[in-house]
Amino acid sequence: MTKRMGHRGWRWQQALWIVLFFLLWRTTNGQTRYSIPEELKPGSVVGNIAKDLGLGLSDVFSRKLRVASEADQQYFSVDVGKGELVVNDRIDRETICGQSASCMLPLQAVTENPLQLYRIEIEIRDINDNSPLFITEERSLKIAESTVTGTRFPLETAQDLDVGSNSVKTYTLSKDECFSLKVKELSGDRKVPELALEKSLDREKKSVHHLLLTALDGGSPVKTGTSKIVITVLDINDNVPVCTKPLYNVTVQENSVAGSALLKIEATDADDGVNGEIEYAFAEHTQQPLLNLFHLDSRTGELYLTAQLDYETGTSHELHISAKDKGVPEMEGHCRVHVAVMDINDNAPEIVLTSMPNPVREDAPSGTIVALIRSRDLDFGANSKVTLTLPKGSPFSLKPSFSNNYVLVTSGVLDRESFSEYNIEITATDSGSPPLSNQKTVSVSVTDVNDNPPVFTQSSYNVYLKENGLPGSVLFSVSASDADFGENSRIYYSILDSQVQDVSVSSYVYINSDNGSIYSMHSFDYEKLKVFQIQVQAKDQGSPSLSSNVTVHVFILDQNDNVPAVIYPSSAALGSLSHQRMSRSAKAGHLVTKVTAVDADSGHNAWISYKVSDATDASLFTVNQYTGEVRTKRAVSEHDESSQRLLIEIKDDGEPVQSATVTVSILLEDSLHEPILDLRHKVSEPSKKSGRIALYLIVSLSSVSVLSLVTFVILAVKCIRTSRSSGSCCTRRSDCDDYKNPNRNLQIQLNTDGPIKYVEVLGGDMLSQSQSFRSCLSPMSEYSDFTLIKPSSTTDFKDMISVLDASLPDSTWTFESQQVR
Repeated sequence: MTKRMGHRGWRWQQALWIVLFFLLWRTTNGQTRYSIPEELKPGSVVGNIAKDLGLGLSDVFSRKLRVASEADQQYFSVDVGKGELVVNDRIDRETICGQSASCMLPLQAVTENPLQLYRIEIEIRDINDNSPLFITEERSLKIAESTVTGTRFPLETAQDLDVGSNSVKTYTLSKDECFSLKVKELSGDRKVPELALEKSLDREKKSVHHLLLTALDGGSPVKTGTSKIVITVLDINDNVPVCTKPLYNVTVQENSVAGSALLKIEATDADDGVNGEIEYAFAEHTQQPLLNLFHLDSRTGELYLTAQLDYETGTSHELHISAKDKGVPEMEGHCRVHVAVMDINDNAPEIVLTSMPNPVREDAPSGTIVALIRSRDLDFGANSKVTLTLPKGSPFSLKPSFSNNYVLVTSGVLDRESFSEYNIEITATDSGSPPLSNQKTVSVSVTDVNDNPPVFTQSSYNVYLKENGLPGSVLFSVSASDADFGENSRIYYSILDSQVQDVSVSSYVYINSDNGSIYSMHSFDYEKLKVFQIQVQAKDQGSPSLSSNVTVHVFILDQNDNVPAVIYPSSAALGSLSHQRMSRSAKAGHLVTKVTAVDADSGHNAWISYKVSDATDASLFTVNQYTGEVRTKRAVSEHDESSQRLLIEIKDDGEPVQSATVTVSILLEDSLHEPILDLRHKVSEPSKKSGRIALYLIVSLSSVSVLSLVTFVILAVKCIRTSRSSGSCCTRRSDCDDYKNPNRNLQIQLNTDGPIKYVEVLGGDMLSQSQSFRSCLSPMSEYSDFTLIKPSSTTDFKDMISVLDASLPDSTWTFESQQVR
């Protein structure tokens, strides 16, 4: 038992230990070692760990210096303010190290940012805080009076939890004339007290002897323990059983099954009969844990194993055996059995995380420290040697540090988009036979870096928008995705500046930066703008940010928002009324005049049809639905009125239908044939004017023919090249970029219809409608000038016709612009 000290004596002893500790601590081979006595008060300073590890006080706090013990209990902690290693709890050397001569408590100091591990060893020195103790307070011996002098009787040894000089050093025996104390030295500096008979016993003088055995340790002050010995003097049976061996040695594997026979103890007795019959038993002071492990057959002396041994609990066991005869008084012999336990590989290795894994950036370089790992195995020798391995293909590796410590580091390329978290299965395998293994899964999360640009759902977008839409309406929505995470995947949309008809595209549309919806700034007019492009950029919020662009093609679709415009007769010069003259001798099918109109719309919306809405005589005239030619349905009779009036309605093919009307006034005359005959006569006569007109016609026809031939050759070559690559001959809008550079097909046709001669030139826009332009020369005209007009817009047509009508008499010119699909 530990003696209590006064407060002053305790403080003096504590100061002594602290001074001794500062004299003894040292650092060896990169490891810091301290030496302290046990039983220091909590809060006692062990040493300035920050200074000894080369750390400043700021590093202690910023790098989170802490200590971890391999034991289950944390006996030490770090004073962050001073950088000192202090005692955290009561330290009992006997609890930690038992009877081991050396008691080293390993610690691990861990710092973060970066992670670093330090090895610290603390030597726990023994103090004399335990008194020697006998298991039995009283021992009874029976000794025959015939026992010869010099005979020795083993006594119970005292147990002292202290070690070294503080353990049991000597024994003393109370004074007795017949007995003395002998101390037997054994291996391992063990001392066994023996009672020696110095003088023959005489039961009749003294039948019972009371002795006091005292055990003394080597501490300062000395601590003692006592045991009473009661000796009863017996009569006669004067031969003691003797074991064949004073010490039996046996080696047993720790996995030996219960019931296994270990050895047989043999003893002999020179006596005969009952005095020679021997019974075997464990010595009285045998501890209960040993009695639970072993069984001794009292009759045969065979020693059996009753429970499985554990090398990690005890590497050897020592049994004290007594051999007693059945004489009166009974005699007792003694021997010892040393059982050595052989280690087998029965403990799987363990994997301990010294520090929890830190999240790793996906662009972390190879060799980045992730975690600190330690392995341990309770077995001994080769059975305790542990190897840690990782699965093949893992982007991590283990680097050995010291002892059984490892550093988990990166060894390959990480990609958070493929694996946001790695569950690393670490396998620990020992070197036993057969080897045992254990697994532990360590989860390492990967933090994102901005390494993926936004990706649009399509490489380009085509938007088809009807003209005359409401400003502010949604045209289209683009969408992009980013494989990154958090702010790195947050996308903002914008429109890159570009020009549309020399105006910034931002004047036409704007975009919602959050969802990619594109809105119109105003209404679009197909007749002014048919197609334009928008460059949309998607940019993430990473640092640095990444972006990608996509082209949005906006095609304006035509609506039927234009009324057909009458080109001939010109409304500017003559209003909506056209005056025509016709001979009464005209036959059925005679061409009276031709109404020409155009529509600024496109496609079906520009298809124009003509019909007679009202007429003075509906049976006399008809209008061609597609060409607008007004012809006679029958021959003119004498009963027909001289003045005929036709109301012609012009409609497009759109939805809803747009229409216009024109009124044609026709005057029937009897003498019209004479000027016609005269005109024919004039035309047949060679003249300078007619020759000049013929020359103009020939030049025009030649030019148009050459142009048509060149166009045909170009188209043929282009078609052949296209057919080689795609297997078909076709013209596509994307191939020729027709909305920027339209191709036109030209045709020229010389028509003769009765007395009216005209040249018809046909031209077509590959993107929209075809147009035909016809120049007519009436035989009644006194003018022979020939004019070919190239239209640019409806307004241009009207202006030119107005000029033409102002310079020519009525019925001289008819001009047609017909739109066909």
